[in-house]
Amino acid sequence: MPDRPQQHPYDDEIDLVELLRSLLRHKYLILAVAGLVTLMAVAYAFLATPYYQAQSVLRPVDLGSLDELNGTGVYALTPTEALSRVAAGLSSYENRLAFFRDHQELFTGLIQPGRSLEQVFEEFNRSAFTMLQADPKKPNNLSEFVGVSLTYPKEVDGVAVVNGLVTYVLKAERDRIATDLKVLIANRLFSLEQKIAAARANYEASKQAQIANLLEQDALRRAQLQDELQALRAELKTRRENRIKRLDEAIQIAESLGIHKPTTPSAMADAQRQGQVVRTEVNSREIPLYFMGVEALGAERQALSERRSDDFSEPRIAEIEKELALLVRNRQVEILEQRQNEELYLKDLAEWRQEAAQLKGIKFDTAGLQLVRVDQLALEPLSAVKPKKALIISLAGVAGLMLGVLVALLRNLLRPRVEAIDSDDK
Repeated sequence: MPDRPQQHPYDDEIDLVELLRSLLRHKYLILAVAGLVTLMAVAYAFLATPYYQAQSVLRPVDLGSLDELNGTGVYALTPTEALSRVAAGLSSYENRLAFFRDHQELFTGLIQPGRSLEQVFEEFNRSAFTMLQADPKKPNNLSEFVGVSLTYPKEVDGVAVVNGLVTYVLKAERDRIATDLKVLIANRLFSLEQKIAAARANYEASKQAQIANLLEQDALRRAQLQDELQALRAELKTRRENRIKRLDEAIQIAESLGIHKPTTPSAMADAQRQGQVVRTEVNSREIPLYFMGVEALGAERQALSERRSDDFSEPRIAEIEKELALLVRNRQVEILEQRQNEELYLKDLAEWRQEAAQLKGIKFDTAGLQLVRVDQLALEPLSAVKPKKALIISLAGVAGLMLGVLVALLRNLLRPRVEAIDSDDK
């Protein structure tokens, strides 16, 4: 039995020189593996479906572009807000799906039998669209922009899709602004009409309350005057009756004294004396009534008894009757009831009507409204973004060389064991 080769402790150590020699001996194998991998990569790079990329960039407009809209006094929109609205519209799944449904001719290469339009678009939307926007960490008006990028296969007209989507969203936003403007104007007009109706109702209620208050005051004053008139007439009647009673007493006294003609106390004393007397009379108090004599007293009593009214004896009665005559018709109430154009008396009515006329006169056409500035339109790309042929072939070449070296190393490592097995068999 042949002796086995003596093994040394350093046999398991890698001899770099020998390793390089072994790789050089297998250079054709390495090149073959590298060539095969590279060839496969070349086949993939040229046979795989190419994908292209198109994008559109939008920036804020000048403030003057929105001045006419803001000048309506109903709708307020800043350039930044307009840009944000358009960005939200571009990223809206609903808008993208609506555009896809309305322009299916642009997506003919995506339609697959057995799949609904929504399923096809869902898969395409998830992988194809990308929103572009400025870095929020660098707030600067000059860097504000939004955009949409589309990665699409050759069967899809990506440039038309991007530009069409931007146009579609801008039109949708203009239509939405037009609708909002109409709703706001209608709401403001309805609010003004409610204010005018409330003012009319308030005015009518105030006028009726004023008329009722005036009539109530007149009724109260009339009742007070009638009470006063009744009291005065009762008082005058009582005075007249008291006067008649006093006259009756005075007539009785005058008859007992024999006074038939008006006289005075001194005149009666002189009649009883003889001779000539010079008399001076000073009266410091009222002469008793019976000195008027029976004839005068009787005449006055007869006149008082035949009197039918005492009104002429009291001036206040004439004043009361004058006031009662004035209270028969309240001219202020008549003027209030005869008002023709009562809206002239409504407070703030002219201002509300002016505002309503201004709102009705708003004829803003949103079709010419520039919400954003299209900084970059989508253009036909010069080359595909994937697959990247040069990169794939280069990486495949490097990977092929590495794989070839690995195969050569494995073969080199396995050969001594195979030779040892063959020696043992012999």
